Amino acid sequence: MNTPQYDASLSAASTNPALRWMTFLAVVVLGLFYVKWSPYYHRAFFAAAHHSIGSSILTGSAANPPAPSLHAAFDYARTYAKAIWKALVLGLLVGSAIQVLIPPQSIARALGATRFRSVATAGLLAIPGMMCTCCAAPVVAGLRARCAAPGAAIAFWIGNPMLNPATLVFMGFVLGWQWSLLRIAFGLLMVFGVGHLINRLSGAAAAPAAAPAPTADDAGAMDRPTGNLFAQWGKVALRMTLQLVPEYAVLVVLLGAARAWLFPHLDHGIGNDLTWIVAFAAAGSLFVIPTAGEVPIVQAMLLLGVGAGPAAALLVTLPAISAPSMAMLVRSFPARVLTLAAVSVFALGVLASFAALALGF
Repeated sequence: MNTPQYDASLSAASTNPALRWMTFLAVVVLGLFYVKWSPYYHRAFFAAAHHSIGSSILTGSAANPPAPSLHAAFDYARTYAKAIWKALVLGLLVGSAIQVLIPPQSIARALGATRFRSVATAGLLAIPGMMCTCCAAPVVAGLRARCAAPGAAIAFWIGNPMLNPATLVFMGFVLGWQWSLLRIAFGLLMVFGVGHLINRLSGAAAAPAAAPAPTADDAGAMDRPTGNLFAQWGKVALRMTLQLVPEYAVLVVLLGAARAWLFPHLDHGIGNDLTWIVAFAAAGSLFVIPTAGEVPIVQAMLLLGVGAGPAAALLVTLPAISAPSMAMLVRSFPARVLTLAAVSVFALGVLASFAALALGF
């Protein structure tokens, strides 16, 4: 199997465990407040007042995506990077901090078992994160390096975008609360159902080796200075950046160029027939967007006359998973786990389309 590439021994760094935990929690709370909680709080009032959160990142002010070209590729990459860079930096800091500051036994106890409880814990921990699928990927890599079970790590990964409370609020004000309820229903199925399924099917074979219980000598070593903690943290963060970001950036550029192929002529010609539903569910499972980017995309499509079925497929698949985020995690999961996650997201996107049509959206 593919094994995580990060050194689990770095937790035996200088400073005592209480200070390491305090440092970790400070980074998480202050980082999320600055990058996510405060901006989204103010953005919710904008959404309520204007019934919009901006233009579609897919098309901008145009009706359809631009033709494939280098300009289209790099234009999308610039717009996307401007939207997510702060969250990506935070994700890398938190993912590396998990490996340096948190004892492996803590993650293994909370998320290491293949029972449903670990999936539920991971899904609940994802809710305040509000990360897009790519920015959550470094954190997931850190959790896997700290012996999180595959299903729990997948639940955390998908739970960040799918159960994002800010996105659900934006969706209610912009698209209507029935769309938020649809997203909640399929988000819960995706996060907890797919996570539990992956744990059941993967078992011990897909999980990292369990962290051994610390001995008295180990516990003492964790309190003794063995090096500069922040230097070690910086090394792990740099290593993660070099491993995860280049391939991610290349795929974002390529997908930016391919927008016109993935999402052709977005107008009333795209109805609710099965071909369009399947095509949009597949495209949504591959394409990459920033947090809440699906809301203006779906709003623009509905205004142009796209059917509710394809729109529902995108509402569920676009935020949940993407080709770049899967590429970032190929070292952290066996290929079959990522494949099962992607296929499950696609299938639930198709089912969400049928549900939207059955409910008269």
